[in-house]
Amino acid sequence: MAARYQPDEADETDGLEADADDAAALRDLVREATLNGPLAAGELELLLERSALGDRPSEDRLVAAHLNMVIRLAMERGEQGLSFSDLVQEGSIGLVEAVRSFTARSDMDFSHYAEEKVGAYMDAAIAAEAAAVRDAQLLVTAATDYERTEVTLRHELGREPTMVELAEQLEWTVDRTRYVAQVVADARRQHDESLLAFIDPDLVEIEVDDDEDEPAELDG
Repeated sequence: MAARYQPDEADETDGLEADADDAAALRDLVREATLNGPLAAGELELLLERSALGDRPSEDRLVAAHLNMVIRLAMERGEQGLSFSDLVQEGSIGLVEAVRSFTARSDMDFSHYAEEKVGAYMDAAIAAEAAAVRDAQLLVTAATDYERTEVTLRHELGREPTMVELAEQLEWTVDRTRYVAQVVADARRQHDESLLAFIDPDLVEIEVDDDEDEPAELDG
């Protein structure tokens, strides 16, 4: 059977380290936003015009001036499956996209337009992470069903069941059965390799048959 996951102290330590990383990321962003400061009156329009012409410094200034928005939207979406730093990263990509795609002819002002873009990128990342988690959970369930069925059929048949027999019992396609079987096999191999990593070869006593060490006697 594949090893079941059990949280341990290392997982708790990883969680604490992730929280510390998020706190550090927040401090750095707030510091950067504070250093850059808000835009002066009339500066937004000028920067947007220059950015539209490909001026990189103007683009960077626009992004830096709206970091507070990214921070606020990321904090509003906390505890939804993504870390603060991941949300900020996705939001920053959305902010850059907003700067590059905004035109003065837009029906909304830039701040509103950018907020929609930033929020959309964050929400898409949250949805993608949730879908990945659901897929992983479904795969774990499928692997458990496969292992249970494999053991049952082996006992009933007195031999290893074929993929077709497993598929019929599980009511899956043969392709799906073969895929899950590979996942289970990989998990078992990784589990075995993890166990071997804890074994000190010097502590393993290998018994050698004394008879095998003695040279064979030649007739005659």
